[in-house]
Amino acid sequence: MFRVGIIGPESTGKSTLSKYLASRYRGLLVEEYARTYLEERAHACGSTYAYAREDVLKIAQWQVEQLRGMDDGDTVVFFDTELIITKVWLLHKYGECPTFIEEALRNYPMDVYLLCYPDLPWQPDPVRENPNIREYLFDWYEREVQALDVPYYIIRHASENV
Repeated sequence: MFRVGIIGPESTGKSTLSKYLASRYRGLLVEEYARTYLEERAHACGSTYAYAREDVLKIAQWQVEQLRGMDDGDTVVFFDTELIITKVWLLHKYGECPTFIEEALRNYPMDVYLLCYPDLPWQPDPVRENPNIREYLFDWYEREVQALDVPYYIIRHASENV
């Protein structure tokens, strides 16, 4: 199996890119779980998209289970918004990251990362919350990928002038 982690700040086209690549290369797609989790939670309790640290940990545990459940076939798997984003969010918002996340990043590494640059216009929606720190988060994600020593490519929006 070849694992492709598609990461980047909010509103940078990760889901669109993930779906396109999975379709184009006939690979598997592991969709972003945080959005699904928060939408289901809000619907079930009739509230807003507010969440707590425990919710982020549930999302992380689901992401780890997805990594553990993959076989070693010859399929390409595209992960829309994978564990690095959850790690950084826990550190940014709560000041800590449980060891099980660090262990999963080491034990189930991506083969390559596609890091989406925040050069698309911000598209607000109820789950997104950080229009003003996208560059900051991008830089942090890049440092995390570099620390894992995994190849990565920065994906930028194609300008009409190129």
